[in-house]
Amino acid sequence: MKLIILTPPDFFVEEDKILSALFEEGLDLLHLRKPGTEPVYSERLLTLLPESHLNQIVVHDHFYLKEEFSLRGIHLNSRNPAPPLGYKGHLSKSFHNMDDLKAEKKNFNYVFLSPIFDSISKSDYTSAFEINALKEAAAKGIIDKKVMALGGITTENIALVKDLGFGGVVILGDLWNRFNIHSTLDYKELINHFRKLRKVAD
Repeated sequence: MKLIILTPPDFFVEEDKILSALFEEGLDLLHLRKPGTEPVYSERLLTLLPESHLNQIVVHDHFYLKEEFSLRGIHLNSRNPAPPLGYKGHLSKSFHNMDDLKAEKKNFNYVFLSPIFDSISKSDYTSAFEINALKEAAAKGIIDKKVMALGGITTENIALVKDLGFGGVVILGDLWNRFNIHSTLDYKELINHFRKLRKVAD
């Protein structure tokens, strides 16, 4: 099962060290999502990461970074709903309802479906799907290995997500809430938790 980490929206001092450590621990894919930030900060972060792992990074903004740093691909969302003209590389997108997912999934390498459970990082972002509806979507082939579950994913519910037929999980709050970007320097707890996520996802 694919394990994808979504970055927190703000840049912070220890970020390059933590991301490098996560790649060394077996992170499959990193989605670099920093809405509303200047591209120079993303450039700086990318220059600090090991070159050997840049092809495991997908960007949600500033799509030119994909070519400049030989990244894996780009991710479409409400801020950036279309790829650059003539783009042919790796492409993913976020979806929030089954009809759009069913209609468009075939156009992407993989897609995010959210929120599956109540969000950990956003208090007002609650689950949009009943479990029975997810089971029905899986039975119809709408949810399959190309669909990644996002929203409230934890070590406790990854097994359920796997049983529902998703091809992977996207982690945000369950990982990053173990590290205060403003005051914490020791990220051992975060890395240890990633190891647990990796074990459950495998």
